[in-house]
Amino acid sequence: MKKIQIGQVQHYYDKIKVAIIKITKGDLKVGDEIEISDEKGNGLSQKVSSMQIEHAQIDIAKAGDEFGLKVEGDVKAKSKVFKL
Repeated sequence: MKKIQIGQVQHYYDKIKVAIIKITKGDLKVGDEIEISDEKGNGLSQKVSSMQIEHAQIDIAKAGDEFGLKVEGDVKAKSKVFKL
């Protein structure tokens, strides 16, 4: 399976399991599969179910956007985000 780096985790709110992600290349849509990996290779894979910018629901994030994503496990700031 080909994976393309599209962004990076800017911040992680562990109590609510929300990662703030900045898209650096391409776009990300609800329904896409992603992988989030830290520098040691630890991370998770999941389907994007919802994204928000300033508490407003969005269906697509493009290069330059920062958005909140509910994640299914713990991630770290500076982890890389790949689109699968």
